[in-house]
Amino acid sequence: MKFSDFQVGQVIEAGPYELTEDELLAFARQWDPQWFHIDPQAAANGPHGGLIASGWQTCGIAMRLAVPAALEGSESFASPGLAYVKWTHPVRAGDTLRLRATVLETRRSASQSTLGILRWRWQLYNQADTQVLDLEATSLFKLPG
Repeated sequence: MKFSDFQVGQVIEAGPYELTEDELLAFARQWDPQWFHIDPQAAANGPHGGLIASGWQTCGIAMRLAVPAALEGSESFASPGLAYVKWTHPVRAGDTLRLRATVLETRRSASQSTLGILRWRWQLYNQADTQVLDLEATSLFKLPG
């Protein structure tokens, strides 16, 4: 989508994406090797009753869904960050996830006329319609002069 295609209140849906146990373990072993992500036996006796995905992997899945749904082919070139990120429910192997992105604001930068600013909320849901991720992101777009 082009920057001009984004409208306040617009909802973009993407997915599904099914997380496999192999993917969960591979990511956790490399990037977030905490016991509740990498040790099935210990995790089974832990507070979550089994392995859960890293929150960072959950964010990555949301990004993987957002790119083809909205950012691919756009003028997007960076993000200055997130206003917040909340992992609202554990993600497990076998979960099928979908993204719901809601446009909160679009504007041109007051100081740089060729800079478009998109503020949007990303919510990721599992197959039971339980929200597992909630974040607010800002994306930057290079616009014609």
